Amino acid sequence: MDLAWMAWTWHTAIFFVAIFLLIAGMGVWEYARPGGAPRVGLLRFETTRGDRLFVSLLGSAFICLAWLGLVGTSLWWALAVCLAYAICVFRWV
Repeated sequence: MDLAWMAWTWHTAIFFVAIFLLIAGMGVWEYARPGGAPRVGLLRFETTRGDRLFVSLLGSAFICLAWLGLVGTSLWWALAVCLAYAICVFRWV
């Protein structure tokens, strides 16, 4: 299979490994403490840990895309914004 169509660099490898580890970590967390403690937060509907992870990953993708379009290609500050956003989602959503 020819995988030359995608830029497989260590950056993309770290990205996919991080997503895999997040999902695996959520699976372990769910196994250790089933139920996920559903709660109603800022969005006014019930969310679980998995829902909050999905919302934080989706929002982070949009933050990075907006950063690329408005600021430039250095995404280190965007990563900091994404981490702050994820903390806020897990805290208040």
